Amino acid sequence: MDTHSKPPRLMDRVRATLRVKRYSPRTEKIYCYWIRYFIRFHGVRHPAGMGGAEVRAFLEHLAVERRVAAATQNQALNALVFLYRHVLDQPLGDIGEFSRAKRPRRLPVVLSHEDVMRVLSHLSGPMHLMATLMYRENA
Repeated sequence: MDTHSKPPRLMDRVRATLRVKRYSPRTEKIYCYWIRYFIRFHGVRHPAGMGGAEVRAFLEHLAVERRVAAATQNQALNALVFLYRHVLDQPLGDIGEFSRAKRPRRLPVVLSHEDVMRVLSHLSGPMHLMATLMYRENA
């Protein structure tokens, strides 16, 4: 059979589109990973036959079952949006509401002047000198 008569496979199309749009090799690798994971998650169905509901279920799975970080969930969403918008040329449809991965709360660690003085009082020798110089540099 003539191999030139077959349309390119989906993942070959994804890679070709990413390269034409000059995405980085790392982004290509990650997007391909998430697209393959999405396809396997839905029982090896072709994405053209799926839409917003399946994407929502997949993202929900990542947040609730796999407990991925928010940035990871966003990365998977971006890969699927790219797939539908640029490779399949079909609207993704309404994804609707889904569980978002929680972003960790970052609490600043700032010591009061009294706390710093208490720490410095427990140091001696070169350690005291270095800590004192660092504190005075930032104060």
